[in-house]
Amino acid sequence: MFPCFETLLVQNFTIANLTYHQKRCDKTRRELYGTHKPLKLESLLHVNDAKIYRAKVIYAKECLHVSTSLYENTRIFESFTLQESDFIYPYKYLERKKLDGYGKDILFHKNSILQDTNIANIALFIDGVWMTPKEPLLEGTIRARLLDEGFLRVEKLDTHCLKIAEKFAIMNALLGFKIIENVRIVY
Repeated sequence: MFPCFETLLVQNFTIANLTYHQKRCDKTRRELYGTHKPLKLESLLHVNDAKIYRAKVIYAKECLHVSTSLYENTRIFESFTLQESDFIYPYKYLERKKLDGYGKDILFHKNSILQDTNIANIALFIDGVWMTPKEPLLEGTIRARLLDEGFLRVEKLDTHCLKIAEKFAIMNALLGFKIIENVRIVY
């Protein structure tokens, strides 16, 4: 079985969204590897300054590797290509050939029901409400927090919703919640 990983944002000596990363890590380790002993993510990361870092914790039953690097978000998102998915991705596996094999900036759907992009969960702003797909490929940590806070609402969103949405956003641990202005969806 492939190992899994968590990607975390560390800023000003603080791990962003730590509670949600910890919950997902614990759940994954319990369901995939049969262990109930928590892997304390906070104790694995040691950052000595207030800069922004991207941390990656690779794990299975135990921690396998931890890396940190300076993080600067310079990526610009302008368009996403709509692609039918033929796989499931319920855990954040290190092995991502299936997910990454479609190329860059892909928006997946299954039978016209929206899921995720290849790097982030999505949200659509429709009728004054931010909505996120009911069945994402992966239940992301930012998505989980925003659902708990009541900012997002879970809905069954289909490809037609892309045409009526007033705004489009992506969210992940490094980007946070990012509205993509004038996004273009390639069908």
